[in-house]
Amino acid sequence: MALTTFLATAFGVLSIIYYAYKHITTLQARKRLAAQHGCQPLMHFVPAHNPLVDFTIMKESIKAARDHTLLSVIQARFQKSANTFGARLIRKPIVATVEPANIKTILSTHFKDYSLGARIDSLGPLLGMGIFTTDGAIWAHSRALIRPNFAKDQVADLASFERHMQSLLKLIPRDGSTVDLQSLFFSFTIDSATEFLFGTSTNTLAMAVAGREAGDAERFAVAFNVAQDACAQRFRRGFLARFRRDPEGDAATAECHAFVDQFVDEAVRYRADVEKGLAKEDKYVFLHELAKATSDKRQLRDELLNVLLAGRDTTASLLSNMWFMLAKHPEVWAKLRREVEQELQGRLPTYEQLRNLKYLKYCMNESLRLHPVVPSNSRLALVDTILPLGGGPDSKSPLLIPAGTLVTYSPYAMHRRTDLFGPDAADFKPERWETLRPGWEYLPFNGGPRICLGQQYALTEAGYVTVRLLQEFERCEDRDGGVWEESLTLTVCSRNGTKVGLTPVEK
Repeated sequence: MALTTFLATAFGVLSIIYYAYKHITTLQARKRLAAQHGCQPLMHFVPAHNPLVDFTIMKESIKAARDHTLLSVIQARFQKSANTFGARLIRKPIVATVEPANIKTILSTHFKDYSLGARIDSLGPLLGMGIFTTDGAIWAHSRALIRPNFAKDQVADLASFERHMQSLLKLIPRDGSTVDLQSLFFSFTIDSATEFLFGTSTNTLAMAVAGREAGDAERFAVAFNVAQDACAQRFRRGFLARFRRDPEGDAATAECHAFVDQFVDEAVRYRADVEKGLAKEDKYVFLHELAKATSDKRQLRDELLNVLLAGRDTTASLLSNMWFMLAKHPEVWAKLRREVEQELQGRLPTYEQLRNLKYLKYCMNESLRLHPVVPSNSRLALVDTILPLGGGPDSKSPLLIPAGTLVTYSPYAMHRRTDLFGPDAADFKPERWETLRPGWEYLPFNGGPRICLGQQYALTEAGYVTVRLLQEFERCEDRDGGVWEESLTLTVCSRNGTKVGLTPVEK
């Protein structure tokens, strides 16, 4: 008994000595690293009510999200503090930044020093182990699997867009009465994305035109919305999400998985038949191409849902936000319409013609600047590392980032910095892009090794839809009357939709 007590005591004392030694050597190593790079301490902080366990940031953020003001609250924190400041999320230290040099370091220069952190906890239930939820070798494999499928030939398939565009046009009132374009844009992008990915479209717009009851595909579209919202709720609640059940979100997630699994099963069978000479390839289907590289059904499902999330929501949000602003700026609408008329003369646009519409590009760039569809993001430091800015009273010195620090960055707040984009940075002004050639201060599709693979697909789709609407309607009236308010899930769009009145061209 005495020996057991002695051994237990000795083990406890040795453990304390070991962890004390480890802590001291870690601090010494960090001190040497900081001195080597000329680091200064972080001087700007969001005040904490408790220096050890603080819920201030979390409570403020949850309240702001409920009030649909989270993005402006985040921007105000930078304006009140500095372009790089510190805070505490419960027990975890946070460094928040809107410095382009820091963001470049995080996403590119020192890419391997950071991970996605706990993103898998929020998105994993729906998206599984895919390109947007994983790091390291698993992520690299996912990216290598997906990248070839966003070549120009696939991105430039405008015939698919036109088929769904015809249904969308039939759902817009011809008498100029109010229509919410945002709901039509989200239907359009899920219809086009599912056709691109699965080879079969959800056809929600065509079903609405025909007045038919919702089938499996339409129910999937609804379930996908609910499942995404559940992901966003988990993300905002952090570790507290595990203590709150969400039966509706769980049911929607299961429905999404079951729907996609049908196509995965068919694709694996089809690929086997092609290899045996029992079937032939007639058209490009994203899923069929993935099935050439792997027959792992779980991996195929995960990658499909990851790409669907990006392909559907980013484009729909871009369209919704841009048309919200176009309706409120008739002079921009008129100028954009003149460009389309002069360059296309009523013809359907080709891929190259879309790329050559300069003012259209300016409008999309400006929308993505004011309302980036992914307005905030974060990375977790895996090792002790350095940011080039943020230290010292003026935040101009290098800053040590200890391992385990969560580093957040806000494209929304960065894109509205007046020192980067001028005193009119809060205004919608496409003309600024005539001379603007930004670097890392403009981040609509992330950057570095994780830059969005589908950005050309999104810009092509958004450009095509915009051109076709401009060809069909000669006037656009704002029917909202208010200012833009955020609806923030995994992407951001207008809380009140995109309500307009459109006057058709006389033919």
